[in-house]
Amino acid sequence: MKKITKDIGFATKSIHVGNSPDKINGSIAPAIYATSTYVQEAPAKHLGFEYTRTHNPTRSRLEECLNSLEGGKGCVVTSSGMSAMSLVLHSLPEGAKVLCGDDVYGGTYRQFTTIFHNKLDVQFIETSNTKATIAKINEFKPDLIWIETPTNPLLKVSDISAIATASKKIKSHLLVDSTFMTPYFQKPLSLGADTVLHSMTKYINGHSDALGGAIISNNSKFLEKIRTLQNSLGPCLSPFDSWVILRGLKTLEIRMEKHQENAKKIASFLESHKGVKKVIYPGLKSHSGHRVMKKNTTGFGGMISFYLKGGMKESNRFLKKLNIFSLAESLGGVESLVEQPATMTHASIPKKVRESIGIEDSLIRLSVGIENVQDLISDLDQAIKFSTKS
Repeated sequence: MKKITKDIGFATKSIHVGNSPDKINGSIAPAIYATSTYVQEAPAKHLGFEYTRTHNPTRSRLEECLNSLEGGKGCVVTSSGMSAMSLVLHSLPEGAKVLCGDDVYGGTYRQFTTIFHNKLDVQFIETSNTKATIAKINEFKPDLIWIETPTNPLLKVSDISAIATASKKIKSHLLVDSTFMTPYFQKPLSLGADTVLHSMTKYINGHSDALGGAIISNNSKFLEKIRTLQNSLGPCLSPFDSWVILRGLKTLEIRMEKHQENAKKIASFLESHKGVKKVIYPGLKSHSGHRVMKKNTTGFGGMISFYLKGGMKESNRFLKKLNIFSLAESLGGVESLVEQPATMTHASIPKKVRESIGIEDSLIRLSVGIENVQDLISDLDQAIKFSTKS
């Protein structure tokens, strides 16, 4: 096969990097190496692979592809997004300071406040407030800054480049959870972040049929530490899931474009609906982070959150009436999903904390799929009208 150069487009990379035809039989679809161990010619003399917990050819292909899309110095894929986070936090020394966004995925908040609360000094801040965040960085001097942008579920937008500049001055490690954007719309490493993390379960895989996490970094020493921890703790990605996600990556560009196209139309529809109190979508000019998104990304994604008029009763009526949107946790699949953060993805966050940042009972989160957009709008319209009907 001809050599793939670095100056190729995103779609070409996602289809070809890590996907070279099989050298033995020419198969255009790379094989799944479903093996746990590898035969050695002599002790410690092998073809680069010893044990699948450490390395696997199929997993290596996925890591190569993802690293090329993010533009890092290396990639480590794991068994889930949460295991990727766990490896990062295990890499920190006892008593390390962590500054984290206040509106993050419920599982992220749970790890910080339960699993690692005795090991790390964690403080939460609204990282979408750039001025306050930079001031806190200078005061607190964190070892790790953890931001989601846009956040989950309130879609707050943080200025990665501005926070990166501040983090470098105090030699802090900036990690960006870019799950909602994927490397197609947002490249944190190019904006100055040290590491980018993904739950590959979501958009990167895109078909709701595999779990996976990814850590891509510009810091080679950090990556080596993560690889050592993964080998010791064992949260490696299976060969089959590696292959499934590698296949999903091939259509990432066209999927993200369609997710966004549909989301823009739905957000505009919701913003004009009488049964909706407020719409949160970074692609709307009414969103407080719209300008920052335009500066730091090439798109706005397929996630929408909105507040229904009413409370728990109206929200439950709305959710039960939907036909095309499926009530389920997770996001980023080709099918449209809907959920109520207060009782589902963010239920592990104490009610008082949830409400203080805006996660109310009337908050609905949509993962907009790639179906016919008019069908999706009609489904939402009839459910909203039903929910507010006396």
